[in-house]
Amino acid sequence: MAAHSKSIFFDEASGQDDASADGSESKPYKTLLFAHIQHPPISAEGPQYLTRKKEAGTDQGTGVSEVHQDWVPATKSALKKAANLFDQHKRKQAKGDELAIREKQEAAKRQQALDEAKKVHIQQDPSLPKAVKIRLNEKDPTLVKLRSGESAKDVDYSEGRGSRVRVTGRVHRLRTQKDVIFLTLQDGYGFLQVVLTGDLTKTYDAMTMTLETSLEVFGEMWEVPPKQHAPDDRELHADYYTVIGKAAGDKEAITTRVSPNADPQTLYDNRHLVLRGENSSSVMKVRAALLRAFRHTYDEITPSCLEVTPPCMVQTQVEGGATLFAFDYYGQKAYLTQSSQLYLETCLPSLGNVFCVASSFRAEKFQTRRHLSEYTHIEAELDFITFDDLLAHLELVMCRVVDIALANPQIAALVRELNPSFQVPERPFKRMKYADTIEWLREHDIRTAEGEPHQFGDDIAEAAERKMTDIINRPIFLTHFPVAIKAFYMKKDPTDERVTESVDCLMPGVGEIVGGSMRMDDYEELMEAYKRVEIDPAPYYWYTDQRK
Repeated sequence: MAAHSKSIFFDEASGQDDASADGSESKPYKTLLFAHIQHPPISAEGPQYLTRKKEAGTDQGTGVSEVHQDWVPATKSALKKAANLFDQHKRKQAKGDELAIREKQEAAKRQQALDEAKKVHIQQDPSLPKAVKIRLNEKDPTLVKLRSGESAKDVDYSEGRGSRVRVTGRVHRLRTQKDVIFLTLQDGYGFLQVVLTGDLTKTYDAMTMTLETSLEVFGEMWEVPPKQHAPDDRELHADYYTVIGKAAGDKEAITTRVSPNADPQTLYDNRHLVLRGENSSSVMKVRAALLRAFRHTYDEITPSCLEVTPPCMVQTQVEGGATLFAFDYYGQKAYLTQSSQLYLETCLPSLGNVFCVASSFRAEKFQTRRHLSEYTHIEAELDFITFDDLLAHLELVMCRVVDIALANPQIAALVRELNPSFQVPERPFKRMKYADTIEWLREHDIRTAEGEPHQFGDDIAEAAERKMTDIINRPIFLTHFPVAIKAFYMKKDPTDERVTESVDCLMPGVGEIVGGSMRMDDYEELMEAYKRVEIDPAPYYWYTDQRK
């Protein structure tokens, strides 16, 4: 048997494939592959790879069973397998080394290009026409004329066919081609494609451009060439630009911080960056349009409603004490408002019908689409009406708000993008009393969250409401809820004092979107209601005074 110059030890049971092992008998490696990597086979004569072989036996002197562990050469099959894996490892390492060399060369080339770019300086040509400052959505033809056709120059004002403009915005999209850089700017009002050519693409700022970088750009407005696409089918051929503020890149780039596949919690924590995206900003624009539509509607209806601003810091509850955000108000207990409806009532005698757009707060620690700690609450109070008047008013306001919002082409387009299946509410809304709804749920075997058939007195869960609404597939006024599951101030139905003159409006695909009710107008009945729900009437003195 040939002598081996060196023995390398490995033991799958006790060895280690890390720096703590050296392949000696006292510090063996764990695997044969790692032994090959650390001590490659040089020739058939060495090194020799030894592993432990366990053999059961009996001590001849004591007769006690024991396990002997002797070092033996690795089997031929194990050596062959390790050799194949070692060859793969060498090829992978060679490829990695090659890639590292190439990356190093490319980095050096990139750095050289950047160093050269620092020598390129652009200046604004004072002989060019004075630029008109515009927003990115400006389409007034007296301010913005679009050049069309072909030209030997990227920018040519000699014929006066395209307006020279000055715009500011942030880089929303960025695409680099050979000798051309395409940017899409946004400024909150619109989007505009900008084309950089010539020396404008060779500056250090151009070569290190990042998304969300703020720019001021001067140039000529052009129609987009045939078969090409850009926002509003136009683009700005730049003749000069300056960087107002450079946005972070690499690990701090916005696309890294809020990537499309980021988990929801990351997006919540970076909401300030998410708002720069097209989807979130579209939601905010539609929301603003709805608020304008509500205000317009309340102003145009007869009688009109006056907007008032009730307080957010209160000392009373409206929707139940368990959902109150409490805080210390100079030594007195106070809360963030759950609803402004009771305060609105105090305005009716002198102001007529009123409404408010304010924040409401609910201390409900649930992560569902229906539980928000803070939300914008639109509430109205109407004087001298019947319950039927209330329902007619709600239907009118909701439908009119939708009509006004969708009359704006930009908002209508955003709604179609955000919710392609959206449909204008079908009128008239279906009306269903709570008692009839319980029977409908039982007939259609829609059960409670506990799997039981619905009973009169149940607080119908969201899932059941949504399933019913989706089956009926039209807006529903769900009315006359039991006294026990509604707020203390709601007026009882004179024809059935088990229930209140109350309503929830349910929309297909959404669920409840509006709630309302008539109010108790009798002093003694209100005092009894305080007692029934165990509320101290003292803090409500201002509300109780309305019944005197």
